[in-house]
Order: sequence, then structure tokens, then C-alpha cells
Amino acid sequence: MAPHGSVARAAGLTFAPARVGRDGALSLRFERRDGRSVLAGCRWTMPLQVLAPMALDDAASIVCMLNPTGGLVGGDRLVIDVDVGAGAHACLTTPSATKVYRTVAGPAEQTVRLTLAPGARLEWVPDHTIPFAGSAFQQRVEVEAPDGAALVLIDAFAAGRVARGEAWRFALLDSALSVRDARGWLLHDRLRLRDGAPGPGLGLAEDRPYVATVAVIGDAGLAAFVDDVAALGGDDAEVGAGLLPRRGALVRCLAADAPALGRVLDGVWAAARRRVLGLPPLGLRKP
Repeated sequence: MAPHGSVARAAGLTFAPARVGRDGALSLRFERRDGRSVLAGCRWTMPLQVLAPMALDDAASIVCMLNPTGGLVGGDRLVIDVDVGAGAHACLTTPSATKVYRTVAGPAEQTVRLTLAPGARLEWVPDHTIPFAGSAFQQRVEVEAPDGAALVLIDAFAAGRVARGEAWRFALLDSALSVRDARGWLLHDRLRLRDGAPGPGLGLAEDRPYVATVAVIGDAGLAAFVDDVAALGGDDAEVGAGLLPRRGALVRCLAADAPALGRVLDGVWAAARRRVLGLPPLGLRKP
């Protein structure tokens, strides 16, 4: 799993000395071999890399992505490409939350492209993003999920370093998620917040500084999944779920703190595994 310059070139990134450590690319390919899902291809350039696959589940190849520089700063450009072959099952996570630091330059940018073959399964379950005061972050997640493929995708963020009184003080948070199959759009969702709190009103954050979106795509079990999710809220978290017009469900989560967010997302993920993937919950053994 050595770095490879062709990954950065394919992503449109440069090798100018000033961009070393700023333009990161990660390319992963998963295949089904001898009844197991394996990481068949891996190329990366700093500041992106991965750890060796973890053997925590009999079904999935579990890979932890990380940024060893400690976080993102303005002007960073990251591109992640994941290809999951027919019959393969991949689970991608991170070791901890992603920090986005204050910037006086342009935004940090991350593009994620997830391509599933028919019969492929992908669980994209990174920890949440923390945009510091004065930070700017743009993310685009693009998914191809054909008939027969299944996806569980979590996109979560904090309003900032909440305990330090920095909630909603980032300069820009712009996150877009697009999911397609051969017939067209399954989902296009975009959140764009600039310069300050979204306010307490209906349809906004409602004084909850931890927010998550979960997209689940599959061909069975979606109605039962939505019913399960409806029971997951509590005093410190609110959860809503609904079916997409076809092949999917969308979940919104609002939480009072990071433990509440983690509890709710664990419950949503477990319900998706049980109802859509036909698998028990997966413990990632994070501290």
C-alpha cells in the first residue's frame, strides 16, 4: 500500500513543491475473492493514507482512512476514489473526528467518489467533522449505486468546538451528496452554511450543535429500517427518517452533544445493517 503519483495525476492534482502535503489522493479497490471481500488495490498520496484492513467482520473488508497531519487547513485539496466490485463488501471509517482549522486562504476541499458494482455493498461511516472558528470546508460526495448494490453512508458534523464556545463560528460549511443509478438520481442533498448560526427555527438546527445525514440505498428492508429509526430519539437527540421515491431512505439526526450523536448514529447504522444488509451490528473498537 505505497503512495503512487498516478493517483494524484488522475485526480487533477499537482506536484508543485508548494502543494506537497496539501494535495492528497486516495484510491481503493475492493473485490470478492475465494468467498471473501479483500482490498485488491490501494494507492495514496499525503496527506491521505490508510491503515491495514481490520478483521472485525466475516462479511466486510474494513479499512480505516486517516490524515496523519492532524486536520485540514484552507487550500487543502483531497480526492478519494473507492471502487467496490461485484459481490464485494467494504466498510470505510476514520480513527477519529476530522478537524478543519481556521483559514485566511481559500476553503479546504474534499471530493469523494464511490462506485459500486451490482451486488456490491459499501458502508461509509467516518467520524464527524469539526469545523473550527473561521474555517471553510467544501465537500462533494458522488455515488454510483446500480440495481443490486447496497449503501450505508453517514455524513455528520459538529457546529464547531462547542465546549469552547465556538459553535457556528465557521466561515463556510458546504457539503453535497449525490447518489445515482442507471435510471437517474436517487438522491441529491446539499447543506450550505456561511458566517454564523443557522438559527433556532423549524427546519434548521433547533439549538442542536451536532447534525448528521444518513443515506441508505438497497433493494429490501427499507420500510422496516425507517420504522426502527423512528424509535431512536430521546431527550438529547432527535431523529427523522423517510423513504426516497425509490431504492432508498434518508435520515436526519440532531444531537445535543457528541455522545448523543454517537449513540444515535450507532443505532441508525445497526438498523441499516440488520434490515438492509441482513447483518448484525459491527463494533469498530474505537477508544
